[in-house]
Amino acid sequence: MDFGLSAEQEMIVETVRAFVETEIYPHENEVERTGFVPPELGREIQRKCIALGFYACNFPEEVGGAGLDHVTFTLVERELGRGSLGLTVFFGRPSGILMACEGEQRERYLLPAVRGEKIDALAITEPDAGSDMRGMKCAARRDGADFVLNGTKHFISHADVADFVIVFAATGEEETPKGIKKKITAFLVDRGTPGFEILKGYDSVSHRGYHNSTLSFTDCRIPEAQVLGEVHRGFDIANQWLYGTRLTVAATCVGRARRVFEMALPYAAERKQFGRPIGANQGVSFKLADMITEIDAAEWLTLAAAWRLDAGLSADRQIASAKLYASEMLARVTDEAIQIYGGMGLMDDLPLARFWRDARVERIWDGTSEIQRHIISRDLLRPLGA
Repeated sequence: MDFGLSAEQEMIVETVRAFVETEIYPHENEVERTGFVPPELGREIQRKCIALGFYACNFPEEVGGAGLDHVTFTLVERELGRGSLGLTVFFGRPSGILMACEGEQRERYLLPAVRGEKIDALAITEPDAGSDMRGMKCAARRDGADFVLNGTKHFISHADVADFVIVFAATGEEETPKGIKKKITAFLVDRGTPGFEILKGYDSVSHRGYHNSTLSFTDCRIPEAQVLGEVHRGFDIANQWLYGTRLTVAATCVGRARRVFEMALPYAAERKQFGRPIGANQGVSFKLADMITEIDAAEWLTLAAAWRLDAGLSADRQIASAKLYASEMLARVTDEAIQIYGGMGLMDDLPLARFWRDARVERIWDGTSEIQRHIISRDLLRPLGA
């Protein structure tokens, strides 16, 4: 086994880390204080990312992306995880699901998204349909050559800055071994389409500056030409690409945990109580040992899952394991870092309280910890007939 990075991967890691430290870190406190990213700052980050050649680095070269393999892209996401999500979203990684665009859709949505001319958002979750995607109530009925969409989506990340939204809606029903389930279709819906409103979402304790929105569709007419993929096959393409987003969550959790650890370690070595560094006490030093062991374990789980994708191997269970472990690891590491700092760790003078709050949502979005455990256990038991 070769666990080393290539010279190119080392260069990419160093470049992205430097970008995060120089272009993201200086603005984090203000974004945390206001909960807002000025549009001009977002555009500046986007322009600099494009100039570096990293915009849409998750897309193949034939459509204008950097064509990074899964392992290298996971390393990029790990480094971006060190920074505030409200700012790193402008680094630009469009939804991979846009590769399903065909014909005129490529010119209208895919290529502008890759070039940074348009920003997309992914709309799946509803008030009554989170983990149960096939239970969604947002529905589109066929009307001649169009579909008419009605319903509500919520918790839709960065829809407030999106030019178009990839919306999943029920377009029929089918009998399954588990009863009647909705048939799902994906649609490309432009901001400003009549009957489509992007409304302010909920105020969250996690990732301030990275907003969620509520989407409202009232008799919103969508031409059939804006169906992404095939009618009734939206569930299939969603599943295909959601695994990639879960790998991203795992990678960003690792990056954030390393930043937290890099604060806790020198503090434990320098902070003195009772005449010696607190790190000399096993009550603190053992915390550090557990923290770095968990961070390393999460990183190798994540990179191993990405490696399987590059090797053309099935990776559903491995990605679920990485997402589950890394997100729960981040919660433990941030909590222990605050314990090492004591009361100061909860003060706004330091970013630890932010990391602690941000960590909480990672166990929920892109598939809850319970969903990941379901995927893992199902993969283990199905071959045995259970």
